[in-house]
Amino acid sequence: MRSTQCRVCRGRALQPFLDLGPTALANRFLRPEQAGEEPTFPLRLVLCRSCGLVQIDEEVAPETLFSDYIYVSGTSDLIFQHAAWLAEFFVRNYQLTAGDLVVEVASNDGTVLKALRPHGVRVVGVEPADNLARHARHAGLETVCAFFGEDTVKDLRERFGAARLVLARHVLAHVPDLHGFVRGLAAALAEDGVAAVEVPHLLLLREGLQYDTVYHEHLCYFSVRVLRNLFERCGLELIHVQDVAIHGGSILVTAQRQGGPRPVAASVAEQIAREETAGLHLPGPWLAFGRRVAYNRLALRAELDRLHSAGRTVAGYGAPAKGMTLLAYCDLGPERIAYLVDRSPHKQGLLTPGHHIPIYPPEKLLTEQPDVVLVLAWNFLTEIVRQQAEYLRRGGRFLVPTPVPHYGDTVAGHLQSLANPAPARRAA
Repeated sequence: MRSTQCRVCRGRALQPFLDLGPTALANRFLRPEQAGEEPTFPLRLVLCRSCGLVQIDEEVAPETLFSDYIYVSGTSDLIFQHAAWLAEFFVRNYQLTAGDLVVEVASNDGTVLKALRPHGVRVVGVEPADNLARHARHAGLETVCAFFGEDTVKDLRERFGAARLVLARHVLAHVPDLHGFVRGLAAALAEDGVAAVEVPHLLLLREGLQYDTVYHEHLCYFSVRVLRNLFERCGLELIHVQDVAIHGGSILVTAQRQGGPRPVAASVAEQIAREETAGLHLPGPWLAFGRRVAYNRLALRAELDRLHSAGRTVAGYGAPAKGMTLLAYCDLGPERIAYLVDRSPHKQGLLTPGHHIPIYPPEKLLTEQPDVVLVLAWNFLTEIVRQQAEYLRRGGRFLVPTPVPHYGDTVAGHLQSLANPAPARRAA
């Protein structure tokens, strides 16, 4: 369904700047016998010229996207480390004590709730995917299987009481009704409670050319400026912003009910000033972003074609949703990438949406030893380099697709190439 108004300010001054073409649903992986015709949906980015929200202008029904969800958070070492950090951060900064209620929205398999539980707080998850809710309950975590909103909050408060902390990590982008969702956050809070929302930072998406993080589940892409506006419309006051190094660079924003007891930290104004300086709300830089994305497609395809012409074998690491966008936009199928490997047992043995590339366990890299591995899960590159040290020792190479295609065979080399990326043609 085509959306013609801004999901935050309701304005209709929407500026298109990137068209990624008709794309299959990024988390609709297939069993081999299902390969065939798949539904595709337009995937376009637009900028609201009134408030600065970036969003896609196509909406797929949530029930189609999330009723049986294949992404499981507890398959990455980095996610476990981040969960432990989050627990310490909230307990220390917001004085959570034994018996306080913590509610996590879109709690997935309960990875973060497990990290919070040793601190003595009561934890409750709200997860719309029935398979993930059952998985969390099996681990002993109280989990309500529902989409979060104002109606859900009424039931939560009756059953569990008011929350000292409501945590919503990487879910806000998935929400069609932003106002109802944020009003639900406010309604769930105790008088001195806080709502914490973690999202990828729009500024880093643009700076890092992270166009592959655009897919149909992600309706919106947020700046601090837009989040403050949204919260104010829904009864919340933004009081703190924290940079977090996960998923390509994210922000953890904390809010309280308007008129709450905590002062507004300087980090809020500082982050908004940073965004204003970068012109994050202006159409010109976003139109330039679209041109950079088109160049990235040409450069990546050219490097893969060069490898193919030279007789090199190419596989891929990771089957994240972002990787499915990149494969679709760059039109990369089994003729260029023979197979993918992924740590998630839920994806192994399946085919990617769209191009139907087979997915195997990571051990296949050592049995096959492809010459080059395209890192689709580039946000976990540090972890992948550590885990695949033997593959690299044997002469394998990691090709990182963004911000320009470059070889990142070591963590240090990857960080240097991000600062001053050299085209892959010179590095190979």
